[in-house]
Amino acid sequence: MRYVIAMAGAVAVALLATLFVSSRVASLVVGSLTFESPDEVADLHTAVFMGSNVIALVIGWGIGWAGGRLLRAGAAPT
Repeated sequence: MRYVIAMAGAVAVALLATLFVSSRVASLVVGSLTFESPDEVADLHTAVFMGSNVIALVIGWGIGWAGGRLLRAGAAPT
């Protein structure tokens, strides 16, 4: 059950990051640099966007894993 809770936490946090955080972070990073080609801008924006989503996924997994541990600690011993 702990894995299910961890997966749900990972999906929830990744979804929130995708909707509200990742694009802003990618735009800030791209806006602070200079480029010679529009392709470089698009590539970096995509890389930062996906990287921040992966980080959010890992953070969500950790939150879900810790939440599952708390639920397991509160359960009756078997």
